[in-house]
Amino acid sequence: MLGVRTRCWLGLGVGNERDAVVRLAAAMRTPDEAIDQILRRVGVQSPADRAPREELVALAAADGRVLARDVASDVDLPPFEKSAMDGFAVRSADFAGTTGSVVRALVEEARAGAPFPGPVPPRACVEIYTGAELPPDCDAVVMVEKTARSGASVTLEGGARPGQNVCHRGEDLRNGAVVLQRGRRLSPIDLSVLAAVGCQPVPVFARPRVTLLTTGDELVEAHVRPGPGEIREGNTHYLAARARRAHAEVENLGIVRDDEAALEAAFRRAFEASDAVITTGGVSMGRYDLVGAVLERVGVEPVFHKVAIKPGKPLWFGMRGRVPVFALPGNPVSCLIGFEVFVRPALAALEGAADETAARLRIGRWRGGPTAENPRQQNLPCRVRQGADGVVELEPLAWTSSADIVGLTRAQGLAVVEPGAVLRPGELARYRPLAELDA
Repeated sequence: MLGVRTRCWLGLGVGNERDAVVRLAAAMRTPDEAIDQILRRVGVQSPADRAPREELVALAAADGRVLARDVASDVDLPPFEKSAMDGFAVRSADFAGTTGSVVRALVEEARAGAPFPGPVPPRACVEIYTGAELPPDCDAVVMVEKTARSGASVTLEGGARPGQNVCHRGEDLRNGAVVLQRGRRLSPIDLSVLAAVGCQPVPVFARPRVTLLTTGDELVEAHVRPGPGEIREGNTHYLAARARRAHAEVENLGIVRDDEAALEAAFRRAFEASDAVITTGGVSMGRYDLVGAVLERVGVEPVFHKVAIKPGKPLWFGMRGRVPVFALPGNPVSCLIGFEVFVRPALAALEGAADETAARLRIGRWRGGPTAENPRQQNLPCRVRQGADGVVELEPLAWTSSADIVGLTRAQGLAVVEPGAVLRPGELARYRPLAELDA
């Protein structure tokens, strides 16, 4: 709500207050516009202009890293004609004109890692195990369940056709084919693929280096008992944990006082070896909200200040050369939303990750009452539960304000209500899955 002074400055009466709020919100960037502008400045739209640093890591340490180059196979997969079953390798041509069961002489065996070199005499078979290479004279496998062995001979049922129970050479992957592409964030199964194609060590992009700090004369460390007007600082601990889970390397400078000289010194230190700088607090419109002005003094180009999102409106974003700077609000929930909506996609882009810059939104059914209309995008804390019909249900939580971090611990998601919209009971809505943030 606008204060009395602001209303007088605008020359508005109380009856026009809502219209003024709407006009002010309309003048701000929408969340989508802000994200697009951030990513354009970070360089995700033109990756050639911003090539993240590359490094080689051991295959065992590559989980979660971003692949820096396309990886091609140096072998066919499978690398040979391979049995898909335990059974007996045969020539399918030997079964021409036969019906029912046939008896074949048994010669030797073929097992994984120890193929039978042949030759296989006509109307004979080789005992074979799953994963073993077929003898060169054979082109089919009769599964063991359709056989009966008696000494040096085997009764085979049902005949055989070319390629039966055989995995063909190169059917999964051809030598020289690209198996994983640059920009992919590697999963545990990807490590198995990289091992299969001989990618060791693995070329990955370096993790972005992030420096954090917070500002506020009222803040004290967690181990300190607060005095009059003081509160314990927690935002940088949250931001550091989230940034690390977003695969960044983090330096936390902690608390800086609301003093221009102290802030300037801290910012200059933060830029010494950072790919991104994140601050929290000091970005509103008060006398001691000094962050924006001091950032400009140390060479940061302001890009925008304020986004039409609730909570989290006072977000300040700028660039110092190639280094993005995010000055997030000090209220804990605003800080959380600012990181997830705006900072996380930028960190993914800085690391060279493809397809991670979109907001992670899901769909659920609203189980609360009608929401209040607001000119900004609202993010409402809610419990997320599986409905009886398989559709996720969003149950709103009692929540006091954007400072209510304790209330947020009970939430599994934030229901998103677009500007000017009203969410009604039973309607489908987008939500931000908080549980996934900590997965």
